[in-house]
Amino acid sequence: MSTRIHPSSSDAAGRARRRAAAAAAAERERRSAVYTVWKRSSMGFQGTDGFCVYDDAGRLAFRVDNYSRRQKLCAGELLLMDGQGTPLLSLRPQLLSLHDRWNCYTATEDADVDKKASSTSPAQQQVFTMSRCSALRSSSDNAEVHMSSSGAGSAAAASSSSSTLSCKQPQAVATVPGYRVEGSFSRRSCEIRHGSDGREAARITRKSAGVASRPVAMLGDDVFSLVVQPGVAVATVMAIVVVMDRICRRPYTPMVCSSR
Repeated sequence: MSTRIHPSSSDAAGRARRRAAAAAAAERERRSAVYTVWKRSSMGFQGTDGFCVYDDAGRLAFRVDNYSRRQKLCAGELLLMDGQGTPLLSLRPQLLSLHDRWNCYTATEDADVDKKASSTSPAQQQVFTMSRCSALRSSSDNAEVHMSSSGAGSAAAASSSSSTLSCKQPQAVATVPGYRVEGSFSRRSCEIRHGSDGREAARITRKSAGVASRPVAMLGDDVFSLVVQPGVAVATVMAIVVVMDRICRRPYTPMVCSSR
């Protein structure tokens, strides 16, 4: 007589947990990603400047530490990192550009060593080039982002902090913008749209404090919300936000602690 073997309750519970985790992951993929951007370096020293970006669970997702607020010609490289400090993307201003052009490259682990280098490292690959639509600063905050021929793959690699790409020659840049920035970034009210069809890729809005059942107070410009649509590389969007902060910059006032 054969013996029927029944699965243990622990195996069934394990399968149920795995199915629930997979369903939760699929649901997160379908939802828009919401981030809180704080325009303050995680280093926290007086006179520093940068970004701390937190996800909806309060975890540090991205950071830009301690870059200078000098004029664009002397600004140097900005380095976008993940929450653990791993370099993702390197942002560099184009000298003598009327439209405030910036170039974005994949970053390497030794980015801090090569930070002062003027030429692009062979281990870096161009992701996009970005510039204002108008040479007049007072006209609008609109900007265009032109992706390189392999920009999508580079952005995905940066988001996952994975492989290092190799390219010794500058990448070809598409003539049609990959993204357009429309609205007023200075007032924290703008959208990043796909250049091909105008669909929204990300949105920047003022950050509110409080809950719906109570009076809501608007926070200052140093804290704002970033909503990224599913399927859009978050690291690329955050790099666009950092560049927008530079080309639409306001005079930076360091946070001063008071003893009162």
